[in-house]
Amino acid sequence: MFYVYLLECKDGSFYTGQTNDLQRRMQQHRSGRGAKSVRSRLPFEVRHIETYGSRGDAMRREMEIKKFPRIKKQQLFESAAR
Repeated sequence: MFYVYLLECKDGSFYTGQTNDLQRRMQQHRSGRGAKSVRSRLPFEVRHIETYGSRGDAMRREMEIKKFPRIKKQQLFESAAR
């Protein structure tokens, strides 16, 4: 199982990533050993998670979300909350 996730950092910025071990990756981010852009914007909140059967599918979706304008990223997690 592979995961695509969207984080919202303390400054309101978004970070999109993918992993096959979501708990480990979140711990890396929280401890400052994750992505440099998240490290300097701690703490963060997990806003959206999607699951995929292959790394390739997860990577394609990650790249797709990264290209979204801010409003479309917000719509991802707002629609999931309903």
